[in-house]
Amino acid sequence: MGAAFLAAILLLTACQQDQLAPGQDQPAPGQDQALLQGQKIFGANCAVCHGQGGEGQPSWHVRKSDGALPPPPLNGDGHTWHHGDGTLYTYVSKGGAAYDSPSYKSAMPAFGDKLSHEEIVAVINYLKSLWGDRVAEGLGVVKRESQASASENDPFPSPPP
Repeated sequence: MGAAFLAAILLLTACQQDQLAPGQDQPAPGQDQALLQGQKIFGANCAVCHGQGGEGQPSWHVRKSDGALPPPPLNGDGHTWHHGDGTLYTYVSKGGAAYDSPSYKSAMPAFGDKLSHEEIVAVINYLKSLWGDRVAEGLGVVKRESQASASENDPFPSPPP
């Protein structure tokens, strides 16, 4: 019984969702060091536009005079959660210009020359930790399941050689 109980505790611990509070310096017991790294990288590079907690800019869905959209929320309150990992990776590494079209313009800068492959992945995983298991209003889709499904066909690209 002792071994089965210990195995059950280990399994539950491994399945627990790691979360970092915005501004937290050290992970709490059981929290992933990689999430802390992603949080620090986000704070140093992304928070200036997207906010410390990933809340985005006010009226993020309303185009500015140049046609670009303001930085959206990345905390699960916007639309970012429905993109697959590869799309998010491309957006961070190549910037919004990678997706600009006549009907869409983004001022998101590229970070591929500033951040390593591992750092970009850490930021994306940190953002995903902010999304929780909230249900998208009116859609009835659990965000974590929806994003995981999108990511199956849209994986992180391999780092350049």
